[in-house]
Amino acid sequence: MDVNEFDFDLPERLIAQTPLLNRTTSRLLTLDKTSGATGHHTFGQLIDFLQAGDTLVLNDTRVIPARLFGVKADTGAQVELLLLKQLDGDRWEALARPAKRLKQGAVIRFGGAEADGGPDLQAVVEDEGEMGARVVRFEYEGIFQEILDRLGSMPLPPYIKEKLDDRERYQTVYARHPGSAAAPTAGLHFTPDYLDAIARKGVRIVTLTLHVGLGTFRPVAVSRVEEHTMHEEFYSVPAETAAALNAAKAEGRRIIAVGTTSARTLETVAGRFEVREIEACDGWSGIFIYPGYTFKLVDAMVTNFHLPKSTLVMLVSALAGSEQIRNAYQEAIKREYRFFSFGDAMFIY
Repeated sequence: MDVNEFDFDLPERLIAQTPLLNRTTSRLLTLDKTSGATGHHTFGQLIDFLQAGDTLVLNDTRVIPARLFGVKADTGAQVELLLLKQLDGDRWEALARPAKRLKQGAVIRFGGAEADGGPDLQAVVEDEGEMGARVVRFEYEGIFQEILDRLGSMPLPPYIKEKLDDRERYQTVYARHPGSAAAPTAGLHFTPDYLDAIARKGVRIVTLTLHVGLGTFRPVAVSRVEEHTMHEEFYSVPAETAAALNAAKAEGRRIIAVGTTSARTLETVAGRFEVREIEACDGWSGIFIYPGYTFKLVDAMVTNFHLPKSTLVMLVSALAGSEQIRNAYQEAIKREYRFFSFGDAMFIY
């Protein structure tokens, strides 16, 4: 399958640069995956498409201030690290820029200068990977998360040029477990009051965790879809969620994933347990979903509009059909929907 089948022209003016003041006032394009019929609404009307007995699955990961700016200890050259995945203890996988300056053994300093008693944080490059990936080991005194909160910045995608004044607008209102390098952006449209209203309708709301890393936003650098390899991301499914998923499947009720990260976690777990009942679990997900895939748990999905030729647009094409996604995206462009992280939403059902 040619990657170019998932390409499309998107006017730059449609890339949302800032979040809306009210989360639920974004627009909502609905897509019936059986008929291909579309509708145009506000996100506040999503509740009209939900049914009592549905199970809504949220990814409760929390974005960490994962972008660090520092200098090489030997030359003073400026470098940047984007933390992607905690490996063990103080060892992290990160993206480095410019990567060519950071060979194995290189030392990077962040924060205070030598004249002030030394850096607040120091990283040693332990290993080199592909496409700018590095394994680094941090050295510091105190609590790492507090240091990161002070020195790090939110890892907004490169297509967002505007400064984000409020860090919490790049977090879902239900974010609990720190560890992501990017937000599960489909969840940015919900507020606590709106989730309460959805629950009162009889929709069961459950959570799981997938820490968003390189696997979610790594570009597809091959010409054939099948040749792309996903980067693994950590996930966790609690017992309450596992029980709710089992009940939904047994009763024939819809499971609705909020975002591609929730969808990928659900399908990873479905493959892990196959014909058995799902249990509380954690592990690493490297699942790559593209057209031809048969969904085992996900019946419907709330999602944003994604980058051309991305694994995310391939995933939604697997759920709704490539032609129907292509038509829906062209309709969204024609009607000037806002795209990507701070953009509008889509409900595929």
